[in-house]
Amino acid sequence: MAYTALMLNYLLVFVPIAMLLEWVFHASPTLIFGAAALAILPLAGLMGQATEEIAARTGSAVGGLLNATFGNATELIIAFFALQAGKLEVVKASITGSILGNLLLVLGLALLLGGFKFKTQKFNPQNARLLSSMLFVSVLGLMIPALFDIGARGYAGVGNPASVDLSMSIATAVILILMYAANVYFSLVSHKDLLSSADDDAHHDTKWSVPVAVGVLLGATVLVALMSEFLVGALEPAAASLGLSEFFVGIIILPIIGNAAEHSSAILFAMKNKLDLAVTIALGSTIQVALLVAPLLVLLSLLVGKPMDLVLHNPFELAAVVAGVVIAASVSSDGETNWLEGALLLGLYLILAFAFFFFPAKTASKSIHTLYSVPAMSRQQVARAGVSSGTPPAVLSRTARESGLLAGHWFLVIGWSALERSTSNRPKTNAQEPAGGAKFT
Repeated sequence: MAYTALMLNYLLVFVPIAMLLEWVFHASPTLIFGAAALAILPLAGLMGQATEEIAARTGSAVGGLLNATFGNATELIIAFFALQAGKLEVVKASITGSILGNLLLVLGLALLLGGFKFKTQKFNPQNARLLSSMLFVSVLGLMIPALFDIGARGYAGVGNPASVDLSMSIATAVILILMYAANVYFSLVSHKDLLSSADDDAHHDTKWSVPVAVGVLLGATVLVALMSEFLVGALEPAAASLGLSEFFVGIIILPIIGNAAEHSSAILFAMKNKLDLAVTIALGSTIQVALLVAPLLVLLSLLVGKPMDLVLHNPFELAAVVAGVVIAASVSSDGETNWLEGALLLGLYLILAFAFFFFPAKTASKSIHTLYSVPAMSRQQVARAGVSSGTPPAVLSRTARESGLLAGHWFLVIGWSALERSTSNRPKTNAQEPAGGAKFT
């Protein structure tokens, strides 16, 4: 890990380069976007390292809380500046992309490269099942606002339920944050012995003093905020010049930039046969995004005057998240893995990446604003719109979204059933359960 950190630190040269390109040379947005993205990589690594240094000196409970709080700080900062710029769909795409990246890309690479060195790798199944349960809950938290939106439009007949969608999203955000707080308390205080492993000792080596770690954390956070402002400001013209949609940049590129340092840590832990840490990083980071980062962004959007709800209007996007959660939960449910499972996760991520690349983002962005709000159309208007069946586009859009949500529902049912079967087939031990122990099935 020291070698990786050293290589990332070489990229710090892009911090002054990005400043010069933005403030002095007024360079092209593509160059500014690239320099800012490369500068964020080492800065995110420094933030993570400083957080771990402070955590190692403050005890397991406080240290775990610090890691849980600052684990996705870089991504939250990038999303916040995108929120300020009014790029609400890019923010939502980055949330989806972070979930998919952690579950499929990071976990897949960790299992694949770790499996090449070790034939079979094992980890704490209780921790994995708890994390899997939290993953299912987080996906339901993202599905319910979309189902609410469909019900408001289709059943209640509300033409544009933006206000009730926002109210529902605010209530959901508060509850998700409370659920995340309960998970942190469970993991770090009430049941920390159940979820501990021998790999936990890897976090206790310290190299910096507390003042140095705090200074690095504050300095890196300020620079990440500055680079994020450059990145978001150049996003639209840079994406256009590269032939990429903002949707693809939000769902694939931004999550990789924001989580690269944390991703490398998970992969290196797996290659050292410390799979407990690798799985905890990948799945735990996903839970942070769904139960903490996304709700916080909803609440922050109110402060900046750009209200954002949690409704995912794109059914393909929502179905992809559900599929990723189901497959990742199935792979991690039995407490042991091999390289083939990692290859399968990576294969699915690549398929989704190509699908997002070829997805007609401009048409999708238009339908987001006009979905269900299309008034009654005459036959001539329908014909001009290119709908030969005579069905209004609003109805077709509603059918597509309902089909995507129905597919997501069955993904969840099948995944949960598979998780229960894998748990029930595990041989039981005669050891008595500890008092107050929780059942994870």
